[in-house]
Amino acid sequence: MSENTAKREVSVVVPVYNEEENIPILVKQLKDALTEIGRSFELVLVDDGSTDNSYEVMRDLKKESDFLHLVKFKTNCGQTAAFDAGLRAAVGDIVVTLDADLQYDPRDIGKLLELYEPDLVVCGRRAKREDSFVKRASSRIANWVRNKLTHESIQDTGCSLKVFPKECVKRFKLFEGMHRFFPTLARLNGFRIKEVDVQHFPRRHGTSKYTTLNRVFVSFRDCLAVRWMQRRYLRYEIESEEK
Repeated sequence: MSENTAKREVSVVVPVYNEEENIPILVKQLKDALTEIGRSFELVLVDDGSTDNSYEVMRDLKKESDFLHLVKFKTNCGQTAAFDAGLRAAVGDIVVTLDADLQYDPRDIGKLLELYEPDLVVCGRRAKREDSFVKRASSRIANWVRNKLTHESIQDTGCSLKVFPKECVKRFKLFEGMHRFFPTLARLNGFRIKEVDVQHFPRRHGTSKYTTLNRVFVSFRDCLAVRWMQRRYLRYEIESEEK
């Protein structure tokens, strides 16, 4: 088995859309943080049809970074699709999700990994969110709506920094917008949820890909779909089987 295809313990999945300035910084930060943690790792970068030079930057970095695993979409398909492709491409038994906007500290991954258990999903929770008032308010409203309709108690489902057992993400059947409900989908599949405070920083480069419409109104529509899934989800225990 070659070094590029060797089994890695941890896969970090990062959707990328027009983040050419952030990618080199992010890759270095992740490499340093994961090397310090001491686990073998890969970074799965999924280019979601970027219109800037994001993919060219990623390919240049891959020439000297054997831990990079690149996936490129033909066209922009959205963050859920990018997460889905990355989760399917990941080879690690532990899967970490993260945005490419440099608003999270990769060193916090170690804090989440310390709590890792095969039946537990560890979710980051932004202790002090460094975003505009409008962005914080609309996210808070959307989070409240999600929790109310899905009977959840997740304080910050919008935080992209999460740690999953690979077995958990293998069971996900994703549709557009479902990345906002990762904890709920995990719980439906029998996994426990724990939230941990993580750091959050202002965006350095690029612009946010979300608007108030994305966070509130689209979220409400998706909540109705998830609530339907919760009510119709198959739940049974096999007492015995004879062959």
